[in-house]
This record gives sequence, structure tokens and C-alpha cells, in this order.
Amino acid sequence: MDSITDVKGIKVGHSEDREGITGCTVILCDPIAVAGMEIGGGATSTRQIDSLFTSGHIVGFVNAIFFTGGSAFGLDAAGGVMRYLQEKEIGFPTSMGPIPIVPTAVIYDLALGEKNVRPDAEMGYQACLKATAGLVEEGSVGAGFGASIGKLYGISRAMKGGVGTAGFQAKGLAVGALVVVNSFGDVVDDKDGKVLAGLRDSATGLKLINSEQEIKRAPPHNFKPFENTVLTVVATNAELDRSEAGQVARMISGGLGKNISPVHTQFDGDIVFVLSLGKAKVDINLVGSLGAEVVSEAIKRAVKKADGLEIIPAWKDIP
Repeated sequence: MDSITDVKGIKVGHSEDREGITGCTVILCDPIAVAGMEIGGGATSTRQIDSLFTSGHIVGFVNAIFFTGGSAFGLDAAGGVMRYLQEKEIGFPTSMGPIPIVPTAVIYDLALGEKNVRPDAEMGYQACLKATAGLVEEGSVGAGFGASIGKLYGISRAMKGGVGTAGFQAKGLAVGALVVVNSFGDVVDDKDGKVLAGLRDSATGLKLINSEQEIKRAPPHNFKPFENTVLTVVATNAELDRSEAGQVARMISGGLGKNISPVHTQFDGDIVFVLSLGKAKVDINLVGSLGAEVVSEAIKRAVKKADGLEIIPAWKDIP
């Protein structure tokens, strides 16, 4: 299916609110996944990520990864995922029942819709109910419903972002990625270096401007901080421990610059999660390299499948 669901044990579900122009996306792991992460940006907002980077943490697995809009308000939506998993008695075992482990990260998407409408626990629960191991919907869906990119001069000159996924399978190895693209920088084609989507000119709104070159030419003083993020999850059937999963996440995070320019700014909440759900014996450098490739493809697909919702242009709207 050329998606993250090519990895056995992964299910993906989306849920949206069309009034609020916001949504959420859950990545369920059946039964569990060893996980690692890397934080690249300077404006993250998260929940329950401690076990992924704290050495010696008692919890060594995750049950799901959850991406949501609504900025920090959207973190409440993770409660719906917790409820869904609790009903199925899934989680870290305790004397009073299992505690679901659901690392969560958010994007800022309050600029396109009704700012007081944010993902809540019911939306998170519905995303779980919709989760499937089949084809994953892309573009303006789920956590990418209100995503935008190229916001050097704010939302008025930005373009539509979204959700993208891609996968790879060969010789018993499977690697898949899902990315929510809501970046401060532009999305660039790694093949020829051209800007696919991002900052638009002020005169016609139909000409793309290279944000990195614009920053060098005339550094602006009207940045809109904390309104950007690229959220990435890569799953594989390669057997990784927590340390190895973290190393793979670092390799992938370092490669985001091929398609996001500039990347990992102080205004971005960029995070890469890596999930190991199998026993395939593979060199982690191969997993990291292939992970970077599927992430690159997922980023481009997120942009090309996005819909502007008649609010801001999408890739398909620019001549």
C-alpha cells in the first residue's frame, strides 16, 4: 500500500472537525512497539513522552502515537485514545489495571478555523474507532486538516500542508512513515531543489519565494512564533531496542532538511518518533537510511494531496 500500514501491527485513524479546521491522527501498535524519539525544533508541545528518552525508565514500550491539532489545548484529545485502549485492557500492567502508553505531540493550527474549537477526547476516541491497517487517507485529513506551511510572513502568504505517508518493503524488511507537515519553512523537492509549496509573493500570491533566501536577504521582524511543526513517525519490523530506535530517529531528523527549508527552527515543534514492531535482524543504519527516504516521500505527498479548503492555496492551486 506504500504507507506506514505496510508494517504489520500498525493501524492509522483520522478524525476532524470541519468548523474548527482541526483534527487528530492516531497510530495504533498491535500489540506494542519499542520506541525512540528525537526532538529537532524549539517549540514542542507534548504529553507522555518521558519513557522515550529517560534512561532507565520503567516503561519500555508504547501502545500508540498520537498527533493532534489545537496546540497545547489539543493534548486533551489523547484522553480519548487512553479510554479506547483502556476499554480493551491494553497498556502497562499495574495492580489497578493497565495504563495505556500514548506519547502525544501537537501542531499549532488555530489560524485557519474557529480558534476555540480544538480536538477533544471524543475526537481522539473516534480516530481510534476509524483506525485501519488498510489504505491511509492523505492530504487535508486528521492532524493535518488545518496544517499550513511557509509562514515566514504569517498565514496570509502561506500554503496548505497536510498528512502524508509512504512505505518500503524488500527482503523481509518493512519501513513506513507518516508525517504531518505544518512547517515554518518551505517544502522542497529533494530531487531538483525547487520549492513545491511554501511562502508566496505579496503581489500576485501565485509566485513561490524561497523562505531561506528571503531570510538572508531581509530578515523580517514580524515572525509568528510557535505556530509551526513537522510531526513524524516511522515504523519498522526491524528489531530495535530503545537506544537504537532513538539513533534511527536522529538519522531521520537530520534528513528532514532535504525537504523542509529552513528546518528545526526555534518556531517549529519538530519531533521524530520511531517504532519497532518486529524481529527482523537488520543493521540500524539501513533502517535509518530507508526511514529518511520514506519520510521524504511522505512529506511531498502531504503537500501534493492537500486541499486549500478555499482558505489558502494548496500545491494543486498554484500554476
